[in-house]
Amino acid sequence: MKVNLVSIGNSKGVRIPKSVIRQCGLGDEVELRVSDGTVVLAPARRAREGWDAAFERMAAVGDDALPVPEHLRHEWDEEEWDW
Repeated sequence: MKVNLVSIGNSKGVRIPKSVIRQCGLGDEVELRVSDGTVVLAPARRAREGWDAAFERMAAVGDDALPVPEHLRHEWDEEEWDW
């Protein structure tokens, strides 16, 4: 499908048909990138999307240890802090 570029201030924009928005699952925000000279729009991902699954995979293979070496740990690390 061909669409025209429209002027938006000093920029240009494209009107995306409602059917395409629905098919692609686009919301009010999208991710835009350029890949090999092609503009790619994708649904915006939520912040930290997929982190839970990644943490579960790390725990399953034992890769979830704290990155602080034992000799740097302090009793404060175990205490509950009151703010």
